Amino acid sequence: MARTRDQDACPGALQVHRAADGALARMRLPGGVISAAQLQTLAHAASEWGAGTLELTSRGNLQLRGVTDTEAVAQAAAAAGLLPSPTHERVRNIVASPLSGRVGSATDIRGLVTELDAAIRADADLAALPGRFLFGIDDGRGDISGLAVDVGVHFGGETAALLLAGRDTGVRLTASAAVSTMISVARRFAVERGKAWRIKELGDNDALLGELTPSAAPGATWPAVTRPPVGWLHQDDGRIALGAAVPLGVLPARTAEFLAAIEAPMAITPWRSVLVFDLTEDVADVALRVLAPLGLVFDENSPWLSISACTGRPGCEHSLADVRADAAVAVDDPAVGHRHFVGCERACGSPAVGEVLVATGDGYRARGAHP
Repeated sequence: MARTRDQDACPGALQVHRAADGALARMRLPGGVISAAQLQTLAHAASEWGAGTLELTSRGNLQLRGVTDTEAVAQAAAAAGLLPSPTHERVRNIVASPLSGRVGSATDIRGLVTELDAAIRADADLAALPGRFLFGIDDGRGDISGLAVDVGVHFGGETAALLLAGRDTGVRLTASAAVSTMISVARRFAVERGKAWRIKELGDNDALLGELTPSAAPGATWPAVTRPPVGWLHQDDGRIALGAAVPLGVLPARTAEFLAAIEAPMAITPWRSVLVFDLTEDVADVALRVLAPLGLVFDENSPWLSISACTGRPGCEHSLADVRADAAVAVDDPAVGHRHFVGCERACGSPAVGEVLVATGDGYRARGAHP
């Protein structure tokens, strides 16, 4: 795609987007990690200065719509530790295997997420990265590598494959070299990108490898994951994690407050779901009984797991339809595969695979080329 602007307009907590329904503020959550106190803060902000909901994004972030006091929201986010770097807030885009270190993973990559976030914030040159540039760390289960991150690592035993634009470069890294290598690649992209926002828009990705030498066959890719882990999940340490899908990614502030009241570690996933970790069976049972009637989805066979939508009307001025309302109706008519409803050709939030249905003003048509 040929770009005409150097920078994208992706919102942050400070650089908000002026949407049809008011200001849109987005909070980056590296690895999707969020504490109960932080979620409570955002739930309060959404009720006090926003539309009363939190939206889960396809990168595991949270955003507030209809914000009436952007300064108050930014101050609340900063006080909660959600805005550790005003200069780098839009570029802290890290997706990571959300169950890592807790459920069925050979490599615990949680420390690498923290290390990578700190390294991004410490590098002044990376503040100029486009807001759409995406880092990824996959612990080996293959959930993140299928998201086609700009630069990422996919672990397999003692080493990790270096990924560029979702493809294995053939370069193998030790865990200790993973973060520094990803930072180096991102720095080279910042220098070489021209008007490109994503690595896939460059003609020659090999130049970003610098002195790195492939030691394995390049080109491998991973299938895209579109369904979140939901339900009662047994952690490796004997405790319980609860996985809850959020229909169409819209989380009412009141429901967020109930989640925060559990006072447990959480993660927002790229599949618009919430994971609540480290629970005893008694606490998990009570939480499940409280949260399910509030609309969170714990059933792995629910049709809600196979449907998503962009914002649509009335929030987006480009949309030709209230796509969320139409998607909600379509849940009662299940189809094979994932369906994503969008209000215009931009197809915001589209998953990597599945059917993208574009509003025409008189129904929907399937998008020919996947975004």
